[in-house]
Amino acid sequence: MSIIAPERVIETLSKHVLVDGFHLVIDLEKSHGSWLHDAVTGREVLDFYSYFASLPVGHNHPRLTGDAQFLQTLQRAALANPSNSDIYTPEYAAFVDTFSRIAMPPEFNHLFFVAGGTLAVENALKAAFDWKVRRNRAAGRGDKGTRILHFREAFHGRSGYALSLTNTDPVKTEMFPTFDWPRVTNPKLEFPITPASLERTLLREAQAVCEIRTAFALFPDEIAAIIIEPIQGEGGDHHFRAEFLQELRRLADENDALLIFDEVQTGVGLTGRMWAWQHFDVIPDIVAFGKKTQACGIMAGPRIDTVPDNVFHVSGRINSTWGGNLVDMVRATRYLEIIEQEHLVENAARMGARLVEGLERMALRHDSISAVRGRGLMVAFTLPSTERRNALRQMCWDRGLATLASGSRSIRFRPCLSVNAPEIDLALSILDDALQSLPIQQRSAVVTTSSSQPSAHC
Repeated sequence: MSIIAPERVIETLSKHVLVDGFHLVIDLEKSHGSWLHDAVTGREVLDFYSYFASLPVGHNHPRLTGDAQFLQTLQRAALANPSNSDIYTPEYAAFVDTFSRIAMPPEFNHLFFVAGGTLAVENALKAAFDWKVRRNRAAGRGDKGTRILHFREAFHGRSGYALSLTNTDPVKTEMFPTFDWPRVTNPKLEFPITPASLERTLLREAQAVCEIRTAFALFPDEIAAIIIEPIQGEGGDHHFRAEFLQELRRLADENDALLIFDEVQTGVGLTGRMWAWQHFDVIPDIVAFGKKTQACGIMAGPRIDTVPDNVFHVSGRINSTWGGNLVDMVRATRYLEIIEQEHLVENAARMGARLVEGLERMALRHDSISAVRGRGLMVAFTLPSTERRNALRQMCWDRGLATLASGSRSIRFRPCLSVNAPEIDLALSILDDALQSLPIQQRSAVVTTSSSQPSAHC
């Protein structure tokens, strides 16, 4: 087997691959907990990135690396990689059993697994199309029901049907053909929440509801589902009021559409609950999941069964060769066990509160940062401009802290669920030092607007 020296990794990749990520060659053995270890320099970086929020329990957790039986199971799955859709294994059954016990709320009864968050969303949409068209056929309305209502600043994936929903960054979508499906205002909260900012949010909510009602009127019987991220991630860490998400539930029910929550990023503990929707007293019909689950997929509840021959009952209607990936399932089984036994969802709630409180104190000292916001460890804040955001991220990296961009001007933190208080405090200290060194610049005026497609009737 060919081995490339760490010093040659970037050079070798750059010959054929765009290499524009973190300037680090990770040592997969020496990285530990919340720390990335650079195989070239030996430098360690505090990881508040966690592979785009997909690493739930940190690097090289001892219950992974120190368990010979687990490692044998993992190796066996990796060497074989069977087709889970047609060949069944004890490892697959153990994963489904563990997932259904720890991560699957009782409101859901169907599961489907696939490789990749985009494909999770894709199959959620296919399940909705199938459900809606069959209901229309049964009612004598023909083959209608192939539109999806979605929101501005949404990210749902980069291919297929999902590409028609994503609208965070033109680089990801322009010049690729997409469907012209109804896109409506995202009535995000403004932080800090004040009476004035709340009034603006309520106006945007009214605008969004009007646009949704208009879309259902313009496309009768054609909208299969409403899809939303309960907290928009890449679009800017945008939060919504529980009352708005509850209104989406009512609108979906009134218009015979499904409600889909895309929890690929928010799911499995990041927000301090297993699923973000559990904060809001609203139950979706389908949840798309991924990242921390390793094997991605969808959960569906009993409303899908109002169509007896839905995609979960008709063989081959939705499918893939590997149906996820068995080695990912083995790893995810252990991850879920660790999350349960070490109470990491609760830890995410506590550590997230600590992080937000620290950022709010910091915002009082540094007028460059504003709009501190978070649920659990899904935490972000905003800078006056894209340039200052990018400069601050680089300064944090130079000081040993890995972060992510969010929207056009925000920095988001995505630590692993096992992050501890000293690491939270260290991240805050690094950020504080970087802010003190950030070049002084007149703060740009920030104008909050509602980017929408208002109907003439709204």
